[in-house]
Amino acid sequence: MTAENMPADHFSGHAADYARYRPGYPRALFDWLAAIVPATDTAWDCGCGNGQATTALAGHFLKVLGTDLSAEQVARAAAHPRIDYRAAPAERSGLAAGCCDLVTVAQALHWFDFDAFYREADRVLKPGGILAAWTYTLLRSEPGITALVEDFHGRVIGPWWPAERRWVDRGYRDIPFPYPAIPAPPFEIRLRWTRDDLLAYLRTWSASERYRKERGEDPTNVLTAPLEALWPDPMVPKDIVWPIAVRAGRKPGRDE
Repeated sequence: MTAENMPADHFSGHAADYARYRPGYPRALFDWLAAIVPATDTAWDCGCGNGQATTALAGHFLKVLGTDLSAEQVARAAAHPRIDYRAAPAERSGLAAGCCDLVTVAQALHWFDFDAFYREADRVLKPGGILAAWTYTLLRSEPGITALVEDFHGRVIGPWWPAERRWVDRGYRDIPFPYPAIPAPPFEIRLRWTRDDLLAYLRTWSASERYRKERGEDPTNVLTAPLEALWPDPMVPKDIVWPIAVRAGRKPGRDE
């Protein structure tokens, strides 16, 4: 793969903030994945970033392989005795054929070359293994805060979103997927955040980073006054909720 056709890396430039402020995922999601796989020997978390989903998988699988295009993101992942991290593109993992019971992609599938990644996932999965990808959609909070974030997402930084963001905004409903769907229960991320936590998270968005690089200013500055009006005490935490959209399917087994 040449430099010209390598996938874009949208997150190395702010890997530290990404590691600190990106939300984790509910335990129920990983309990469900462990319940539908044929075995819990090996999982591959592709596009692992700083290891949020990877670490959770290690609570269910004997071995977890975490790969990400960004070496800087991988370097910030917490070490774990059952996790092997490496920097590698999703489409060329370097993993052995038929080594995994589960392949997961957390908040990253929309960045991949779908056809090439699905060939790689199919190669790496055992017959009957599970491919699962999920994304969390735009956050919800109190009505005024929700409306403010929606306006920031669509109007203020809308032109700076990469084209791939459209798959997230659609909740992965029509994203290409190689296997027949396995229906997933509803999942959500729910946190209690301060005002500064929310602003720091919004700065980790890829569109915020592109805006900052191109215009030389922090786009969240436009939120300071209206957020102060809606959230007068910055240290009082509020509920922040992200609905999770899951796409999952099973690789056909030897007898199928």
